[in-house]
Amino acid sequence: MERIVHESTNECADQSKETQTSLISGVPDDISNLFLARVPRSHHMAMKCVSRRWRDFISSDDFCDYRNKFNLAESWIYALCRHNTCGRVFLHVLNPSSSRRSWRRVHEIPPHITFRDGMGFAVLGKRLFVLGGCGWVEGASDDVYCYDAAMNTWLHLQPSLSTKRCFFACETLDGKIMAIGGLGVNSKAPQTWDIYDPVTKACVSCSDANIVRDIEDSFVKDGKVYVRGGAGAAVYDGLSGVWNRVEDDMASGWLGPAVVVGDDLYVLDQSFGAALTMWCKETRVWIRIGKLSQLVMTQQCRLVAMGSNIFVIGKDCSTVVIDVENVRKKTVNGVMVCSSIPKTWDDTIDVICCKSIAI
Repeated sequence: MERIVHESTNECADQSKETQTSLISGVPDDISNLFLARVPRSHHMAMKCVSRRWRDFISSDDFCDYRNKFNLAESWIYALCRHNTCGRVFLHVLNPSSSRRSWRRVHEIPPHITFRDGMGFAVLGKRLFVLGGCGWVEGASDDVYCYDAAMNTWLHLQPSLSTKRCFFACETLDGKIMAIGGLGVNSKAPQTWDIYDPVTKACVSCSDANIVRDIEDSFVKDGKVYVRGGAGAAVYDGLSGVWNRVEDDMASGWLGPAVVVGDDLYVLDQSFGAALTMWCKETRVWIRIGKLSQLVMTQQCRLVAMGSNIFVIGKDCSTVVIDVENVRKKTVNGVMVCSSIPKTWDDTIDVICCKSIAI
Protein backbone atom coordinates (compact mmCIF):
# COMPACT_ATOMS: atom_id res chain seq x y z
CA MET A 1 0.00 0.00 0.00
CA GLU A 2 2.81 2.34 0.85
CA ARG A 3 4.42 1.70 -2.52
CA ILE A 4 1.20 2.47 -4.42
CA VAL A 5 0.67 5.67 -2.48
CA HIS A 6 4.30 6.61 -3.09
CA GLU A 7 3.99 6.09 -6.85
CA SER A 8 0.68 7.96 -6.90
CA THR A 9 2.30 10.85 -5.06
CA ASN A 10 5.18 10.94 -7.54
CA GLU A 11 2.73 10.82 -10.43
CA CYS A 12 0.77 13.74 -9.00
CA ALA A 13 4.01 15.66 -8.43
CA ASP A 14 5.04 15.04 -12.03
CA GLN A 15 1.63 16.21 -13.27
CA SER A 16 1.83 19.29 -11.05
CA LYS A 17 5.31 20.07 -12.36
CA GLU A 18 4.09 19.68 -15.94
CA THR A 19 1.16 21.99 -15.19
CA GLN A 20 3.50 24.60 -13.75
CA THR A 21 5.92 24.51 -16.67
CA SER A 22 3.33 24.34 -19.48
CA LEU A 23 1.35 27.39 -20.54
CA ILE A 24 -1.73 25.22 -21.06
CA SER A 25 -1.79 21.78 -19.43
CA GLY A 26 -1.48 18.97 -21.97
CA VAL A 27 -0.85 21.37 -24.88
CA PRO A 28 2.61 21.94 -26.42
CA ASP A 29 3.90 25.44 -25.82
CA ASP A 30 4.20 26.23 -29.54
CA ILE A 31 0.45 25.62 -29.90
CA SER A 32 -0.24 27.56 -26.70
CA ASN A 33 1.79 30.47 -28.09
CA LEU A 34 -0.44 30.46 -31.16
CA PHE A 35 -3.59 30.66 -29.03
CA LEU A 36 -2.39 33.28 -26.57
CA ALA A 37 -0.83 35.53 -29.20
CA ARG A 38 -4.22 35.95 -30.87
CA VAL A 39 -5.90 37.37 -27.79
CA PRO A 40 -6.44 41.16 -28.21
CA ARG A 41 -4.00 43.34 -26.32
CA SER A 42 -6.76 44.89 -24.21
CA HIS A 43 -7.15 41.50 -22.46
CA HIS A 44 -3.45 40.97 -21.71
CA MET A 45 -3.68 42.46 -18.23
CA ALA A 46 -6.42 39.99 -17.25
CA MET A 47 -4.47 37.11 -18.80
CA LYS A 48 -1.53 37.82 -16.50
CA CYS A 49 -3.73 36.94 -13.53
CA VAL A 50 -4.19 33.33 -14.70
CA SER A 51 -0.80 32.13 -13.47
CA ARG A 52 2.79 33.21 -12.94
CA ARG A 53 3.76 31.31 -16.09
CA TRP A 54 1.23 33.25 -18.17
CA ARG A 55 2.30 36.54 -16.59
CA ASP A 56 5.97 35.96 -17.36
CA PHE A 57 5.26 34.85 -20.94
CA ILE A 58 2.87 37.69 -21.81
CA SER A 59 5.32 40.23 -20.37
CA SER A 60 8.30 38.78 -22.24
CA ASP A 61 10.12 39.99 -25.33
CA ASP A 62 9.43 36.60 -26.95
CA PHE A 63 5.67 37.18 -26.77
CA CYS A 64 6.06 40.65 -28.27
CA ASP A 65 8.33 39.34 -31.04
CA TYR A 66 5.89 36.50 -31.78
CA ARG A 67 2.97 38.91 -32.24
CA ASN A 68 5.07 41.17 -34.45
CA LYS A 69 6.33 38.25 -36.54
CA PHE A 70 2.80 37.10 -37.40
CA ASN A 71 1.38 40.63 -37.81
CA LEU A 72 -0.70 40.30 -34.65
CA ALA A 73 0.78 43.28 -32.81
CA GLU A 74 -1.51 46.16 -31.86
CA SER A 75 -0.18 49.70 -31.53
CA TRP A 76 -1.23 51.99 -28.71
CA ILE A 77 -0.24 55.65 -28.49
CA TYR A 78 1.54 56.95 -25.40
CA ALA A 79 1.62 60.67 -24.62
CA LEU A 80 3.83 62.37 -22.07
CA CYS A 81 1.72 65.27 -20.79
CA ARG A 82 1.96 68.10 -18.31
CA HIS A 83 -1.10 69.03 -16.26
CA ASN A 84 -1.23 72.82 -16.04
CA THR A 85 -3.16 72.78 -12.77
CA CYS A 86 -0.50 70.98 -10.71
CA GLY A 87 2.48 71.24 -13.08
CA ARG A 88 3.12 67.49 -12.85
CA VAL A 89 4.00 65.19 -15.74
CA PHE A 90 1.87 62.11 -16.41
CA LEU A 91 1.78 59.36 -19.01
CA HIS A 92 -1.44 58.76 -20.95
CA VAL A 93 -2.35 56.00 -23.39
CA LEU A 94 -4.83 55.59 -26.24
CA ASN A 95 -6.03 52.30 -27.73
CA PRO A 96 -7.11 53.38 -31.26
CA SER A 97 -8.83 50.07 -32.03
CA SER A 98 -11.09 50.17 -28.97
CA SER A 99 -14.82 50.69 -29.50
CA ARG A 100 -14.58 53.42 -26.85
CA ARG A 101 -11.61 55.39 -28.07
CA SER A 102 -10.51 57.55 -25.15
CA TRP A 103 -7.28 58.53 -23.44
CA ARG A 104 -6.54 57.20 -19.96
CA ARG A 105 -3.74 57.70 -17.47
CA VAL A 106 -1.35 54.81 -16.93
CA HIS A 107 1.15 53.90 -14.23
CA GLU A 108 2.55 56.84 -12.26
CA ILE A 109 5.92 58.01 -13.54
CA PRO A 110 9.02 58.04 -11.29
CA PRO A 111 8.86 60.96 -8.80
CA HIS A 112 12.30 62.26 -9.83
CA ILE A 113 11.00 63.30 -13.27
CA THR A 114 7.50 64.39 -12.24
CA PHE A 115 8.28 68.12 -12.55
CA ARG A 116 11.00 67.99 -15.20
CA ASP A 117 10.80 69.72 -18.56
CA GLY A 118 12.66 69.24 -21.84
CA MET A 119 12.90 65.44 -21.58
CA GLY A 120 13.59 63.13 -24.52
CA PHE A 121 11.07 60.44 -25.46
CA ALA A 122 11.91 57.28 -27.45
CA VAL A 123 10.56 53.77 -28.08
CA LEU A 124 12.41 50.50 -28.70
CA GLY A 125 10.26 47.37 -28.89
CA LYS A 126 7.82 47.32 -25.97
CA ARG A 127 9.82 49.81 -23.94
CA LEU A 128 9.48 53.56 -23.70
CA PHE A 129 12.50 55.63 -22.65
CA VAL A 130 12.44 59.02 -20.94
CA LEU A 131 15.83 60.74 -20.97
CA GLY A 132 17.46 63.87 -19.60
CA GLY A 133 15.41 66.97 -18.86
CA CYS A 134 15.72 69.76 -16.32
CA GLY A 135 13.67 71.46 -13.62
CA TRP A 136 13.22 74.79 -11.89
CA VAL A 137 15.71 73.93 -9.16
CA GLU A 138 17.97 71.51 -11.05
CA GLY A 139 20.12 71.78 -14.14
CA ALA A 140 20.20 69.46 -17.11
CA SER A 141 20.08 65.76 -16.26
CA ASP A 142 21.67 62.62 -17.72
CA ASP A 143 19.05 60.24 -16.26
CA VAL A 144 17.55 57.42 -18.32
CA TYR A 145 14.23 55.89 -17.26
CA CYS A 146 12.48 52.99 -18.97
CA TYR A 147 8.78 52.11 -18.95
CA ASP A 148 7.95 48.52 -19.97
CA ALA A 149 4.48 48.69 -21.52
CA ALA A 150 3.94 44.92 -21.21
CA MET A 151 4.93 44.74 -17.53
CA ASN A 152 3.59 48.23 -16.65
CA THR A 153 6.74 49.00 -14.64
CA TRP A 154 9.43 51.70 -14.54
CA LEU A 155 13.18 51.24 -14.16
CA HIS A 156 16.04 53.70 -13.65
CA LEU A 157 18.72 52.54 -16.08
CA GLN A 158 22.48 52.61 -16.02
CA PRO A 159 24.59 53.89 -17.61
CA SER A 160 23.31 57.43 -17.88
CA LEU A 161 23.66 59.63 -20.94
CA SER A 162 27.20 60.76 -21.66
CA THR A 163 26.04 64.37 -21.71
CA LYS A 164 23.57 66.09 -19.40
CA ARG A 165 21.01 67.74 -21.66
CA CYS A 166 17.45 69.04 -21.98
CA PHE A 167 15.21 70.33 -24.81
CA PHE A 168 16.89 68.03 -27.32
CA ALA A 169 15.83 65.79 -30.19
CA CYS A 170 15.41 62.09 -29.42
CA GLU A 171 15.09 59.40 -32.09
CA THR A 172 15.91 55.70 -32.55
CA LEU A 173 18.08 54.26 -35.30
CA ASP A 174 19.38 50.69 -35.70
CA GLY A 175 18.14 49.68 -32.26
CA LYS A 176 19.87 52.57 -30.49
CA ILE A 177 18.64 55.86 -29.04
CA MET A 178 20.07 59.15 -30.27
CA ALA A 179 19.92 62.18 -27.96
CA ILE A 180 20.76 65.15 -30.18
CA GLY A 181 21.69 68.74 -29.37
CA GLY A 182 19.67 70.73 -26.87
CA LEU A 183 20.91 72.58 -23.81
CA GLY A 184 23.30 71.36 -21.13
CA VAL A 185 25.83 72.30 -18.49
CA ASN A 186 28.44 72.19 -21.25
CA SER A 187 28.35 75.02 -23.80
CA LYS A 188 29.23 72.51 -26.53
CA ALA A 189 26.12 70.38 -25.85
CA PRO A 190 24.03 71.90 -28.72
CA GLN A 191 26.41 70.41 -31.31
CA THR A 192 26.87 66.98 -29.73
CA TRP A 193 24.81 63.81 -29.70
CA ASP A 194 24.79 60.66 -27.59
CA ILE A 195 24.23 57.16 -28.97
CA TYR A 196 22.65 55.08 -26.21
CA ASP A 197 22.47 51.28 -26.53
CA PRO A 198 20.15 49.69 -23.92
CA VAL A 199 21.24 46.16 -24.92
CA THR A 200 24.99 46.54 -24.46
CA LYS A 201 24.48 49.22 -21.77
CA ALA A 202 26.83 51.62 -23.46
CA CYS A 203 26.63 55.31 -24.35
CA VAL A 204 28.95 57.09 -26.76
CA SER A 205 29.20 60.85 -27.17
CA CYS A 206 29.97 62.47 -30.55
CA SER A 207 30.14 66.01 -31.90
CA ASP A 208 29.55 67.73 -35.24
CA ALA A 209 29.36 71.40 -36.12
CA ASN A 210 26.56 70.74 -38.65
CA ILE A 211 24.00 69.98 -35.92
CA VAL A 212 21.55 72.89 -35.83
CA ARG A 213 20.80 74.72 -32.59
CA ASP A 214 17.41 75.18 -30.90
CA ILE A 215 15.99 71.93 -32.26
CA GLU A 216 12.20 72.00 -32.59
CA ASP A 217 11.35 68.78 -34.44
CA SER A 218 12.86 65.54 -35.75
CA PHE A 219 12.03 62.34 -37.63
CA VAL A 220 13.68 59.21 -39.08
CA LYS A 221 13.40 58.24 -42.75
CA ASP A 222 15.39 55.84 -44.96
CA GLY A 223 18.00 55.18 -42.29
CA LYS A 224 18.61 58.88 -41.68
CA VAL A 225 17.76 61.19 -38.78
CA TYR A 226 16.48 64.67 -39.64
CA VAL A 227 16.37 67.57 -37.17
CA ARG A 228 14.99 71.07 -37.61
CA GLY A 229 16.01 74.12 -35.59
CA GLY A 230 15.96 77.88 -35.70
CA ALA A 231 18.87 78.02 -38.16
CA GLY A 232 17.67 75.42 -40.66
CA ALA A 233 17.74 71.62 -40.75
CA ALA A 234 20.38 68.88 -40.66
CA VAL A 235 20.44 65.18 -41.50
CA TYR A 236 22.46 62.33 -39.99
CA ASP A 237 23.42 59.38 -42.20
CA GLY A 238 23.48 56.20 -40.14
CA LEU A 239 25.90 54.51 -42.53
CA SER A 240 28.56 57.21 -42.67
CA GLY A 241 27.94 58.64 -39.19
CA VAL A 242 28.15 62.16 -40.63
CA TRP A 243 25.83 65.18 -40.31
CA ASN A 244 25.02 67.40 -43.30
CA ARG A 245 22.73 70.34 -43.87
CA VAL A 246 19.33 69.60 -45.42
CA GLU A 247 18.81 71.22 -48.83
CA ASP A 248 16.79 74.43 -48.83
CA ASP A 249 13.91 73.14 -50.99
CA MET A 250 13.06 70.50 -48.40
CA ALA A 251 13.88 72.56 -45.30
CA SER A 252 11.79 75.53 -46.48
CA GLY A 253 8.54 73.53 -46.31
CA TRP A 254 9.24 71.86 -42.97
CA LEU A 255 7.18 74.37 -41.04
CA GLY A 256 5.63 72.20 -38.37
CA PRO A 257 5.61 68.73 -36.80
CA ALA A 258 6.60 65.99 -39.26
CA VAL A 259 5.73 62.31 -39.50
CA VAL A 260 6.60 59.49 -41.90
CA VAL A 261 3.82 57.26 -43.27
CA GLY A 262 5.20 54.41 -45.36
CA ASP A 263 7.71 56.08 -47.67
CA ASP A 264 6.11 59.52 -47.53
CA LEU A 265 6.91 62.51 -45.33
CA TYR A 266 4.02 64.67 -44.06
CA VAL A 267 4.14 67.98 -42.23
CA LEU A 268 1.37 69.79 -40.38
CA ASP A 269 1.98 73.43 -41.32
CA GLN A 270 0.46 75.63 -38.62
CA SER A 271 1.75 78.93 -39.96
CA PHE A 272 -1.78 79.96 -40.98
CA GLY A 273 -4.31 77.56 -39.53
CA ALA A 274 -3.40 73.88 -39.90
CA ALA A 275 -2.65 72.43 -43.33
CA LEU A 276 -1.25 68.98 -44.13
CA THR A 277 1.52 68.94 -46.74
CA MET A 278 3.53 66.09 -48.28
CA TRP A 279 7.11 66.11 -49.56
CA CYS A 280 7.42 64.73 -53.11
CA LYS A 281 11.00 63.45 -53.37
CA GLU A 282 10.75 62.93 -57.16
CA THR A 283 9.90 66.55 -57.97
CA ARG A 284 11.36 67.93 -54.71
CA VAL A 285 8.35 70.10 -53.96
CA TRP A 286 5.84 70.25 -51.11
CA ILE A 287 2.28 69.27 -52.05
CA ARG A 288 -0.68 70.65 -50.12
CA ILE A 289 -3.07 67.84 -49.16
CA GLY A 290 -5.74 69.80 -47.29
CA LYS A 291 -6.43 71.77 -44.16
CA LEU A 292 -8.00 70.98 -40.81
CA SER A 293 -11.05 72.83 -39.62
CA GLN A 294 -10.19 75.75 -37.36
CA LEU A 295 -12.90 74.49 -35.01
CA VAL A 296 -11.09 71.18 -34.60
CA MET A 297 -7.43 72.04 -34.23
CA THR A 298 -6.04 75.51 -33.50
CA GLN A 299 -3.09 74.85 -31.17
CA GLN A 300 0.35 73.25 -31.38
CA CYS A 301 0.13 69.52 -32.05
CA ARG A 302 2.13 66.28 -32.03
CA LEU A 303 1.90 63.68 -34.80
CA VAL A 304 1.97 59.88 -34.61
CA ALA A 305 1.69 57.54 -37.62
CA MET A 306 -0.08 54.17 -37.43
CA GLY A 307 -0.68 52.29 -40.66
CA SER A 308 -2.12 54.79 -43.14
CA ASN A 309 -3.43 57.05 -40.35
CA ILE A 310 -1.90 60.18 -38.88
CA PHE A 311 -3.00 60.97 -35.33
CA VAL A 312 -2.87 64.72 -34.69
CA ILE A 313 -2.76 65.17 -30.91
CA GLY A 314 -3.33 68.63 -29.53
CA LYS A 315 -3.96 70.37 -26.24
CA ASP A 316 -5.84 68.30 -23.64
CA CYS A 317 -5.11 65.24 -25.83
CA SER A 318 -7.89 66.20 -28.25
CA THR A 319 -7.13 64.01 -31.27
CA VAL A 320 -7.88 64.10 -34.98
CA VAL A 321 -7.31 61.03 -37.18
CA ILE A 322 -6.36 61.56 -40.84
CA ASP A 323 -6.47 58.62 -43.25
CA VAL A 324 -3.87 59.72 -45.79
CA GLU A 325 -4.89 57.06 -48.31
CA ASN A 326 -8.41 58.43 -48.60
CA VAL A 327 -8.07 62.01 -47.43
CA ARG A 328 -7.93 63.49 -50.93
CA LYS A 329 -11.29 61.89 -51.70
CA LYS A 330 -12.78 63.35 -48.54
CA THR A 331 -12.33 67.10 -48.65
CA VAL A 332 -14.99 69.80 -48.53
CA ASN A 333 -13.85 73.18 -49.84
CA GLY A 334 -10.25 72.12 -49.16
CA VAL A 335 -11.01 71.03 -45.58
CA MET A 336 -10.14 67.39 -44.82
CA VAL A 337 -12.91 65.18 -43.47
CA CYS A 338 -11.46 63.35 -40.46
CA SER A 339 -12.58 61.46 -37.39
CA SER A 340 -11.88 62.87 -33.95
CA ILE A 341 -11.36 61.69 -30.36
CA PRO A 342 -12.47 64.30 -27.80
CA LYS A 343 -10.77 64.83 -24.46
CA THR A 344 -12.22 62.89 -21.53
CA TRP A 345 -11.23 65.07 -18.55
CA ASP A 346 -11.64 68.61 -17.28
CA ASP A 347 -7.96 69.32 -16.54
CA THR A 348 -5.94 71.49 -18.90
CA ILE A 349 -3.12 69.39 -20.36
CA ASP A 350 -0.16 70.21 -22.60
CA VAL A 351 1.14 67.33 -24.70
CA ILE A 352 4.95 67.17 -24.52
CA CYS A 353 5.58 64.29 -26.94
CA CYS A 354 3.90 61.16 -28.31
CA LYS A 355 5.04 57.71 -29.49
CA SER A 356 3.38 54.41 -30.37
CA ILE A 357 4.26 50.98 -28.98
CA ALA A 358 3.27 47.78 -30.80
CA ILE A 359 2.69 44.63 -28.74
